[in-house]
Formats: sequence, structure tokens, C-alpha cells
Amino acid sequence: MRIGLPRALIYYYYYPLWKCLFEQLGAEIVISDITSKELIQKGIKVTVPEICLPIKIFNGHVINLLSKDVDYIFVPRFVSIESKKWFCPKFLGLPELVSYTIDGAKEKILTLDINGKKEDTCEWSSYRPLCDILEIREKELKKAMAAAARSWQQFRQCCKEGLTIEEAEQVCNHGVSKEQILSERHSEITLGVLGYVYNIYDSFVSMDIIKKLRQMNVRVITFEMMDEKEISNRFGKKSKRLYWTFTDKVYGTAANLMRNPEVDGLIHVTAFGCGPDSIAGKLIELDSENYKKPFMTLRVDEHTGESHLLTRIEAFVDMIKRKKFAEQRGEPA
Repeated sequence: MRIGLPRALIYYYYYPLWKCLFEQLGAEIVISDITSKELIQKGIKVTVPEICLPIKIFNGHVINLLSKDVDYIFVPRFVSIESKKWFCPKFLGLPELVSYTIDGAKEKILTLDINGKKEDTCEWSSYRPLCDILEIREKELKKAMAAAARSWQQFRQCCKEGLTIEEAEQVCNHGVSKEQILSERHSEITLGVLGYVYNIYDSFVSMDIIKKLRQMNVRVITFEMMDEKEISNRFGKKSKRLYWTFTDKVYGTAANLMRNPEVDGLIHVTAFGCGPDSIAGKLIELDSENYKKPFMTLRVDEHTGESHLLTRIEAFVDMIKRKKFAEQRGEPA
């Protein structure tokens, strides 16, 4: 059995879990190609123009998998993984959106509802439908879920120790030394890079922003590198909480980094057409003024050019370095 995983949206956060789960069940994992201009154009052609860029990209990845002779394409419906918080409505309707906009997708969709209170999503009620769909025994599925949960926790621990998602995957699945990765870093300033994993880690969307910042000797902190308690420890008990799970994580991370004297500035990477980000982005902007923390928004769409994005990043980093170095020399910033 060949199960396709679209390399988009929550894939970047849950890939280690899904990979382990389906491989434990004896399936072959097929991942869609890296996002390219051609892949995005295929997604745009079948998607309503008003919807956000990440959904257009997701549809492009589904189309890509349909050409790879897979038996199923895994498209879970993310509803909730925390009490009183939910996913964006586009995640709630994703299986239907894919099924009715892409020819041939409906027959291939493997879906289930992720609706619980555990971030690893490994609650029995969520994955129980796989027994009927894939014709497997409950005992077999429970064993696979336990292994998948352990794999994901190992991956998350690596992230919390300062590794990017890509680096954590290299450590967990390819035996790369964590100490070696950390020893190769050199930094002059520290920036918080805020945004959803599917914007930050899709190299076409963010144009490898983390790699570019590190080449400028910048230490990068993202939300998945933070502990959940740190994210919850924001401005105070009466501070604004957002209804959308990952939007709240991004805003909570921003709130935490605002107060961290080691953080020299913040960059928010957002995709055109994202409703939750239109709220979170404005809140972060207002907070940055209150805390006097340099802040920049990078809003990307399918037409964004790399040179434009790189120029803005370089200017932002240069400004912060000049300010910091002047302060270290005792000169006016």
C-alpha cells in the first residue's frame, strides 16, 4: 500500500508522526515534490482565487501525488488539539475542499478527524477509523500509534533544544549529531522568526529565510523551538488569547520574545489571504511598539520575488546590527 503525504500545511509539524505510524502499519510513504512555481500554478488553476496561498499550494501537492500512483492521499481534518482552541476553518473543510476541486482526488482521500486535547494528536478516537478503512486490527493500530507518539516526542524535544524542523528530522531519522549542528552556528544578533511551519519551512514560500539569516550570522528562534509553557507565559493572565491553535502559538511566542532582552528583533512571515494572521500580525505590531522591539512583516504570495525579499531582510538585519554594535561601543544608536 502506498500512502501519499502532501508536503504542505501541517505536514512540516507532524511528518515524523505520520511517517512512523504508516510505516509501522506496513505502508510505503510517498511524499510530494518540493514546492516549485509549476506546482503552485497547478494548485492555483483548481482553487478559488480568494483563498490563501497555503491552500493553493496544498492543492498543487495533491495533484503532484495523483501522478505518483498512490493508493491513498492522507488529508486529515484538523479540528482541535487543545481545549477551547480550534484550527482555521480551511483546515476543518480541507478534505471536502480537496475532494471537490481536484479531479480524481475524491477516490484517493484518506481522512479522519483530529479532534482532541493532545498536541501529538494520538488519541484513540481520532485514529480509530483507520481500522475500517485500511482493514487492520485495533491492536495493530494501537501499537503503531504508540511508536508514532514516541517518535514525534523525540522530534519535538530536538526542536525545543534549538533545532529547526529540518535539523530535528536529520537527527531523529538520519543519525546526524545534534551537537555537531549546534557547534557550527555563529551569531551576532538574535531574531525571532514568527510564522506557521508551512510558511517558514516551505523553501519556495519563505525562500529559505532561516538559511539566509544564518548566513548573516543571525541566531533564529521560531515558535516550535519554544516550550509550551514558555508560549503560554505571555504578558499576563488577562492578555489576549487567540482562538486558532497555531495562531495562538505564534502570538504567544511573539509575546514571550518581546520581553527577552537577548532577542534583538522579530520578523513575521505571513501568506497573502491569511485571515487569522491579519489579527495576530496587528497585535504583534502594536506590542512591538510598546516594547520598542524592531519588527518587520514579510507578506508573501505567488508573485513574490526572491530579490525583493532578500533586500528587505538584509536591510532589517543591517539596521539591527548597527544599533547593537553602536550600543556596545557606548555610542548613540
